[in-house]
Amino acid sequence: MIPADYVIGFVVIGILVYSVVLHEIAHAVVADWCGDPTSRRLGRITLDPIPHIDPVMTIALPLVLYIVSSGNMVFGGAKPVPINPMNFRQPKRDMMLVAIAGPITNVLIAVVLALLINTVPLFGYFNDHAPQLALRIIAQSVMLNFVLAVFNMIPIPPLDGSKVLAAFMPNRLAYSYLSIPSSTGILLVMGLVVLGGVRYIAPVAISATDILLRTVNFMS
Repeated sequence: MIPADYVIGFVVIGILVYSVVLHEIAHAVVADWCGDPTSRRLGRITLDPIPHIDPVMTIALPLVLYIVSSGNMVFGGAKPVPINPMNFRQPKRDMMLVAIAGPITNVLIAVVLALLINTVPLFGYFNDHAPQLALRIIAQSVMLNFVLAVFNMIPIPPLDGSKVLAAFMPNRLAYSYLSIPSSTGILLVMGLVVLGGVRYIAPVAISATDILLRTVNFMS
């Protein structure tokens, strides 16, 4: 028999992968609505995870960090969808809308997953332990989606928070800010992760998960 922790881990990873995929699809869809069809034409509005996989950010980096930290740290991401701001009708506003669509999608995924708690008793017909496993899977998946939402709102390029912040800056300053190379931004983010600068994200995500699950439980 497969250990419960393995089952939970496998299912949660699958949900996490598609949560990241939907995050990127949200960027692409909103960009298309705002006048930039680049991602749609390149086939990025798809649930197939393969086009969204980046060899370094999605596979190599998380694996290396997991091994080096003995399983205590994982950091990575999907391949960013290509966006051409020149196609936007109002570049600063539309860039902000495209950026914030990703984190909002992760929050919506968390809400949808939490609502599935109402279906958990049905799992008892298959196995006595299934409801408990389902609850753990839902709780972990909800928390991870909140982590994705909060983490991506860190205002360091190329994270989504930088585009949101840039929308409120003077044009020249916003241009200089967003011109920071992605490689530099990723190194800064990794530095924050390694030095513990993002240690407050987990408590925020846990608190949001607890509030959401309690709310759903109260309403059911």
